Amino acid sequence: MPSTLPDGEPVPDDGALPASALATLADEPFGVYVHVPFCATRCGYCDFNTYTATELGSGASRDSYADTVAAEIGLAGRVLGSAAPAVSTVFFGGGTPTLLPDGALPRILERIDDTFGLVDDPEVTTEANPDSVDAASLARLRKGGINRISFGVQSAVPHVLATLDRTHDAARVPHVVSAARDAGFDQLSVDLIYGTPGESLSDWQTSLDYAVRLAPDHISAYALIVEEGTALARQVARGAVAAPDDDTMADMYLLAEQVLNAAGLRWYELSNWARTPAARCRHNELYWTGANWWGFGPGAHSHIGGVRWWNVKHPAAYAGRLAGDRTPAYAREVLEDETRRIEQVLLESRLADGLALNVLDDGGAAAVEGLVADALVEVRGTRLVLTPRGRLLADAVVHRLTP
Repeated sequence: MPSTLPDGEPVPDDGALPASALATLADEPFGVYVHVPFCATRCGYCDFNTYTATELGSGASRDSYADTVAAEIGLAGRVLGSAAPAVSTVFFGGGTPTLLPDGALPRILERIDDTFGLVDDPEVTTEANPDSVDAASLARLRKGGINRISFGVQSAVPHVLATLDRTHDAARVPHVVSAARDAGFDQLSVDLIYGTPGESLSDWQTSLDYAVRLAPDHISAYALIVEEGTALARQVARGAVAAPDDDTMADMYLLAEQVLNAAGLRWYELSNWARTPAARCRHNELYWTGANWWGFGPGAHSHIGGVRWWNVKHPAAYAGRLAGDRTPAYAREVLEDETRRIEQVLLESRLADGLALNVLDDGGAAAVEGLVADALVEVRGTRLVLTPRGRLLADAVVHRLTP
């Protein structure tokens, strides 16, 4: 499978990082992402690095995946050495992590703990499709140390699920949510998608009301993006379905804000709402605040101390490199200070906590008055925070803050 990963600098075979990247490692929270690239079926809108059984080919399997990831964890332990702090967050994403054999996720978590240690109160999340778990498997996951679960619900409306190629039955979701509560998960999150072709504002209201009735601690609501190369993009290109409408999606976002606020959930990032500050996804906050994380698995991205790298995409290539005692990293880049500053503006301006004004350069600072006059931002003390209107036009705000 030809790689479509970006070019970058070569990575040493042993994965060694520059001394400058390790110098401040202990000063930041450290998270771990584990990519599980397996799915039972391929959703038409998805461009994630995932593979069904028929797409996988030889050289990789679900059964051996935990051992393969363990090999990369061992490599990371050698690269980071004693400079690595204990891990504060672990996130199993995909793909569908809960398609791995019983015990695989707890085994990977145990290897992370053995290599780096976990903080006293770690956040350990797994994503799950509602049809990939049951009461027994949820109980095993919780016993194995996973304490937060994020269900990929996406919609409660059958025709919307069908357009997205989602295979689960919406009627089953409340039962697995209840089973997760019974299993003792500390936090429960629900993922939704809006803007699917053919989805009306009424359909979206139905999905929001449905999600609220599940009483989750956290809800993510993402606008559908028609990604190049996906089945959905091909349907749009040939006119089989209409492209998402920007005005309708703006109305859907404002409706989400209204419904979720009324249910006691507050936005803390453009696409994320939490019932309390403690229910925010601590792992994603590492990404948004430029902290450190190591991404394990094919196609996973990592960032340590201003060095960003990305792994080879195919599971067989990933496994082959590790079997040869080589880093699975495809390439990397050392971020310049200005690049890191611009990324900080891009990411932290999306947060309800806002962006520190002193991060802006002279051009960005000069734009603030106009953004306030246009009702796109507010200045609260030393921080800049998006207004509801500004949240709809966040990309335009960033463009003006980084002239």
